Amino acid sequence: MEQLRKTNLLYWSVWLLVMACLIWVSTKIDFIFYPIGTFISTIFTPVLVAGFLYYIFTPFIEMLENRLNIKRPIGILIVMVLLIGIVIFSFLGLIPNLVSQIGELLTNLPSVVRSLNKLYQQVIEQEWVQRLDIPTQLSQLSGNVQSSISAFLNGLTGSIGSVLSAVANIALLVIIIPLIFFYMLKDGHKFPEAVAQLLPHEYSSDVLALFKEINKTIAKYISGQALVCLFVGTFTFIGYLLIGLPYAFLLGVTAAITNIIPYLGPYIGLIPAAIIGLTVSPTKALLVCVVVLVVQQVESNIISPNVLGKTLDMHPLTILFLLLAVGKISGVLGMILAIPAYAVVKTIVQYVHRYVKNRKKKVLYKE
Repeated sequence: MEQLRKTNLLYWSVWLLVMACLIWVSTKIDFIFYPIGTFISTIFTPVLVAGFLYYIFTPFIEMLENRLNIKRPIGILIVMVLLIGIVIFSFLGLIPNLVSQIGELLTNLPSVVRSLNKLYQQVIEQEWVQRLDIPTQLSQLSGNVQSSISAFLNGLTGSIGSVLSAVANIALLVIIIPLIFFYMLKDGHKFPEAVAQLLPHEYSSDVLALFKEINKTIAKYISGQALVCLFVGTFTFIGYLLIGLPYAFLLGVTAAITNIIPYLGPYIGLIPAAIIGLTVSPTKALLVCVVVLVVQQVESNIISPNVLGKTLDMHPLTILFLLLAVGKISGVLGMILAIPAYAVVKTIVQYVHRYVKNRKKKVLYKE
């Protein structure tokens, strides 16, 4: 037993030393890693989107295979046709409406700022607010916001080249993403076996089992989160329509997207809707808060427990600290990817812990 402890200590000491050396060397030859970093950053977005689609549609393909006895190639063909149909429907119905509301909002942005400025002036002129001795800087807040938005709008008009470049990049992604998605559907299930075959035989079965656990965790989280976001976006949009909020569709889509970020997402999505509501009336802003509160209560108490279950099994404080830390380092994208990445790391740690525990039991049993 003592010999085993010494062997493990030596192994981890050597491993940490090698890692430290590699990190030190990488800081001295960063010019070698620059092309690699450029390559990774180029393929990151299409692979990320294709992977997201893969985990959404894979359960559907498996259902066709297992329940309806439809062969995988036929199932993939059905999914690709379905995806093309969704894209066509989006470009013909949803995206024009979304673009129209974005354009309308940008056009009306100066009047929105003026409405907020007027409301702000009405508030600070109240006698009870004057007694609070609010600093002079606060009285300049609305003017600063208005000048910032004006500068933003002027920047938009002067960046046609950037817009054209973005359109070209999006067009390229529209071509590349379906190709990556197709080959993921076709050969993705073979990837764990291919990696396991490269390893020594004594580890291949364990690595394969670990891959399956990771795959199951990611699949359940992404497919479940997609359904939850779809619910939030749809019913938030319906709620905004019922209360007569302008730009209801745009704000509903915003709510769906921001809901990807646990706990903080709903509040991020609420901010623009509440601001738009304030430009109409304080009562409208209050109704916006009521809509979001009702949708979030249904989502957190009924939808998420049944769809996501205990996929994450994380304490809320852990999630908040993780989001704040990663958001500071990597921004919004980091906040979106932090939770599934944590879930994967947690799955790996739990599996390794079980593996080491079982191995120790075997050693003790032999002794």
